[in-house]
Amino acid sequence: MPLQIYNSLSDQKEPFNPVHEGHVSLYVCGPTVYSDSHLGHAKAYVSFDVILRYLRFCGLKTLYVQNITDVGHLMGDADEGEDKLLKRARELNQEPMAVAESYSRRHFEAMDLLEVIRPDISPRATGHIPEQLEAIEKLLEHGLAYESNGSVYFEITKDPKYGELSNRKVEEMKSGARVKVRSEKRHPGDFALWKRAEPGHLMRWRDTFSGWGYPGWHTECVVMSTRYLGEEFDIHGGGMDLKFPHHECEIAQARGLEKPFARNWMHTNMLTIEGQKMSKSSGNFVTLFDVFKKYDPLTVRYFIAASHYRSVVNFSESALTSAGLSMKRLHQTVRNLRERKADGAKPTGKYFEEFRKRFCKAMDDDFSTPQAIAVLFDLSRDVNTLLSEKRAEPEAIVDAEYLFSSLGGDVLGIIPKSLEASQTELQIKNIMEVLVELRENLRENKDFASADLIRERLQKIGIEFKDLPEGTTWEMTDKN
Repeated sequence: MPLQIYNSLSDQKEPFNPVHEGHVSLYVCGPTVYSDSHLGHAKAYVSFDVILRYLRFCGLKTLYVQNITDVGHLMGDADEGEDKLLKRARELNQEPMAVAESYSRRHFEAMDLLEVIRPDISPRATGHIPEQLEAIEKLLEHGLAYESNGSVYFEITKDPKYGELSNRKVEEMKSGARVKVRSEKRHPGDFALWKRAEPGHLMRWRDTFSGWGYPGWHTECVVMSTRYLGEEFDIHGGGMDLKFPHHECEIAQARGLEKPFARNWMHTNMLTIEGQKMSKSSGNFVTLFDVFKKYDPLTVRYFIAASHYRSVVNFSESALTSAGLSMKRLHQTVRNLRERKADGAKPTGKYFEEFRKRFCKAMDDDFSTPQAIAVLFDLSRDVNTLLSEKRAEPEAIVDAEYLFSSLGGDVLGIIPKSLEASQTELQIKNIMEVLVELRENLRENKDFASADLIRERLQKIGIEFKDLPEGTTWEMTDKN
């Protein structure tokens, strides 16, 4: 089956046909760098990282652009609030660009720990002010924008298709429905392209409207995506919360600038805490660095990858703990394979090929990572049976290890190349070897009641024995 992607613009799955055969151009809206990234950011960027990895696994050449918003993200729904970065700089008593630089570095440090591949290009909004002003001038020339009191707004009533992405109608955006309408706006839904800067405003640039101003939020991504990927590109992605107004406003501007723009729109769903959306603005968030104090970043990555990118994921400590245990089961199987794999042995592709096909079938269906991970657990069960054999086929061991490393490692990013057991894991392994030997002795002495008791007690805490003709093996289950 060819790769199918759910296109938010058409609200359906569609065959993926790149603009240029063999190449994929991908733009994902990046962070607004006024504070540390949180789990909600991880949900989006890990999801798109898996998508990027799979596209590369399929042999496609990729160009991945993810911006950094360091100016223009205004607070509130009507583009009338204070710039988030400027507000944070005042709270910290620092220069705005110092704040942006610090949190940009910390964002990428957090993503590195999550094994998220860095974008090929990470352009900043402040680095593309001339292009934004040029785009705004063209929108004015085309009669789609207007100047008011030194600021410039896009007039949504001039775009008959405005609202097609978010399924909203312009006539339903009534005055006062959500915010009080400023008199300088012709319609409450009109959005800021450029804002007049008050005297003393720290982030401002020369303009022809009022002398000094700064950009609104929605123009930067139109400018930067087409600057680096071309006027038509393959995928534009971001979180579900960006669908409106940000992405809707991007599409309107691109249409006004006569750019074909993105063929496919992809949106990751929310990460919630007790059913409430996690976000910086609401204060309902857990920073990644706080989570990493207690949990392995790879556990967080597994937790995210185990759900579909379009599914809502509810965060809890028990969910992360369960994810960690599941991941360790896979890691133990891979560790056992690597211990028995001959040095320098190359995969043959003769063994376990059906698992690779099933994995790819799942990923080709709009990147269905839950089904892909389920395939890895099915492979793990077959591999554990293989490893219990005293004379397991060496080529089968090599093929199995290669599949785990390529599918679980290269694509999903949950199986690292180096997988050394921790001291605790080594102790558990030694303890289990003693228990296996003790149980075998009990059974030889026909004390089956004691042998069954060991089995039952271990099963209750998530460890399962498998009695095979070649001997007894054990594995951890999802119970905890």
